[in-house]
Formats: sequence, C-alpha cells, structure tokens
Amino acid sequence: MSRFLRGDTDRSQRELDKEQSRREAAEREVERLTASLNAVPTGIVLADANGATVLRNRSAAVGGHSDVLVDEAVQRLLTAAIAGRSGEQRLELFGPPPRVLLIRAIPLNGAGAMAIVDDLSERARLDAVRTDFVANISHELKTPVGALAVLAEALADSDDAEVNRHLAEKMVEEAHRASRTIDDLLELSRIELGGRGEPETVSLAAVLGEVAARHRFTAETAGVRLDVAPTNGQTVTGDRLQLVSAISNLVDNAIKYTNPGGTVKVSSNISASWVEIEVSDDGVGIPARDLDRVFERFYRVDRARSRETGGTGLGLAIVRHVANNHGGEVSVRSREGEGSTFTLKIPTHEET
Repeated sequence: MSRFLRGDTDRSQRELDKEQSRREAAEREVERLTASLNAVPTGIVLADANGATVLRNRSAAVGGHSDVLVDEAVQRLLTAAIAGRSGEQRLELFGPPPRVLLIRAIPLNGAGAMAIVDDLSERARLDAVRTDFVANISHELKTPVGALAVLAEALADSDDAEVNRHLAEKMVEEAHRASRTIDDLLELSRIELGGRGEPETVSLAAVLGEVAARHRFTAETAGVRLDVAPTNGQTVTGDRLQLVSAISNLVDNAIKYTNPGGTVKVSSNISASWVEIEVSDDGVGIPARDLDRVFERFYRVDRARSRETGGTGLGLAIVRHVANNHGGEVSVRSREGEGSTFTLKIPTHEET
C-alpha cells in the first residue's frame, strides 16, 4: 500500500515539477517578448478579452501629464476593439514638447485586442516646415517678382536712355532682393528641418573671427565701425555653422540700422553654465511696442528702412531658431534713437 502511495506522490511531484517548468518557460518567453517589444519605437499595448492590460512596452508611455490623455484614448479604443470594432484617434499634445500621436486598436480574434501608438511628431514638424516654406516663398516673392514685371514693361515701352538706365538699376535691386529672400528662407528652413546638428566643441574666437571677416567690408562701406572684443578661450558645445549664422545675422542687422559714424560692438562673457554673446549698436533703436515681435519671421520694425537696406525680416527668426536648437535663448533691450543690444545665450556644455 505504501508503495502505491509513494508512486502516486512521485507522479504528482513530477507533474508539479513539469507545471513549474512550463510556468518558468512561459515567464521567460514573456520576458523575452517584453524586452523585444521595448526595443520597438512604436508603442504597443495588449489587452485580454476582459480588457485587462497584459503587456505595455516603453514606447507606449509619452511621459508627464500627457500620459493620462494617451491612456484614456488607448483604453477607449481597446474596449471598442475587444467588442470587434477597430478604430483610431489622432492626438495633438501641446507639451512641452509638442507631440502628435496616432493611436489605433484592432481586435485579436476573440483573444483580446492590441493598441498601436505611432509618434508622428517629427513627420508633422517636417510637413509644417515644408508647408511654411512654400507659403513663405509664394508670399514674399510676389512683391519683387511683381515689381520686376512692372519695371520690365516700363523698360520695353521707353526710348529714353536715362530712364532705361534707372529702370535697369531698379530691376537689379529687385532681383537682388528676391535672391536675398530665397537665401534667408533656405537658411531658416535648413535650420528648422535639420534641428540641432552633431554637437562639437566650438571655439568662440573662431566663430567671432569668421563673423567679423564676413562683415568687415560691409561695415566699412556703410561707414560703421565693427569692434569685436577678444575672447578668453571660451568654447561652447553646438553646431558651428548655426552659431556663425546666428551671430552673423545679429551683426548684419546691427550694421543695417546704425548710421554712418556709429559703432557695432560684439563681446562675450562666460559663466559656469552659459556663454553670452552680445551684439550692441548705437543706431536707430527699436520702439518699445515692437520689442516683443522682432523675432517673428517677416516682421519689420520700419518697413521703409527695411526695403532701403534690403532686409527680408528673417534674420532674427533664424537667430531665435538657432538659440532654441541649442537649448539657449535670445533677448533684446533697446531705446529708440539710442541703439540696441541683442544677447544670445548658449549653454557651455551639451545637456544630458
């Protein structure tokens, strides 16, 4: 009798061991599946037939308060999918940072449902930049192209050599204006599309030296003194081309709005966390009502003077984008008739 009992006990133990092995194998399989899904950039949420979440990978969590909105949408779509109805919802989250998500849910043949969370933020950003570029090109080129057409018609109808010379000069001016607009739009779109380039340690002295070389002749032609203060070996982590573009736009803007005999000064100072580049002038200054808008694209404080100097209204918008790309900021202080000072602040090191 005891032999039979021992045999039953042994079989029961073997069955328990097998069941334990099956459970452990299943757990290892779930762990492997979870690790694999966590490596997928698309968010995935699996629910059983009762609506309970069985698995959720890392990409399904967006972080912050936005997670509540995402969870609500996922649960609503999963409930419908468990009942046999596929569905999707586009979520636009204002952040920061702003996000665009597409959430879809599909039934799994009576075994529950799966929700997929696609992050469309980068695609939406690129589409917005492209759309803005086309709209801006269309809007800003209407004026010079229209002017060229009128001038060409007048030139065709005129037999006066002096008048023709004047019309030809105006046509050259409008052509250059169109070219500058296109160049600035391409530069702005490049910075917006590319975001922050591969970070590198950039010598501030080299950046300011390149900016000075670009604008020395322009300043001399305008009768403006360009004074670039020496640096003390400061470096900044960032995109060299973008930094040169930003400071170059600030200097160009200062020269344009400084009267002959005036001075444009470029200086820098460093703290534990920031490098500050200041570009100041003793020019016409900016009215207080315009200070909050000068970094908007195509915004011009003095439209008549902007046309005279060839300004496109994009230079300061480029500076703002470069500052944002580097985790920094740009600000301005000014008094009308006394001049302006623009300050570009960039972190000294790459943020982790």
